[in-house]
Amino acid sequence: MKRTLVSATLMAAFFSLSVYAGEVSSQSKTPNKNENTHQVQQLNVNINTSSIEQLVLLKGIGESKAKAIVEYRESNGKFKVIADLSNVKGIGPKLVEKNRVFLSL
Repeated sequence: MKRTLVSATLMAAFFSLSVYAGEVSSQSKTPNKNENTHQVQQLNVNINTSSIEQLVLLKGIGESKAKAIVEYRESNGKFKVIADLSNVKGIGPKLVEKNRVFLSL
């Protein structure tokens, strides 16, 4: 009986250590939230010159909206102000505001 109790205790301790080690390992691989914010803040998309690939980096802009931005720009000329981006079909003022810090002319 003592042997079983000792074995069970050792197994429980080993299992606890392996779970703890897994948690520590996964936490060290997760980027710091401040690092992610800093990387995102470095994004600068010029709506008058950016490619589709660059435009899809914006929040809420997929390939179809990026294509619409490029087509609008080709048809109507350069955007005069960032708010003009809301003239593109499928892009409203809320989406423009969500991305304003990343946009330039």
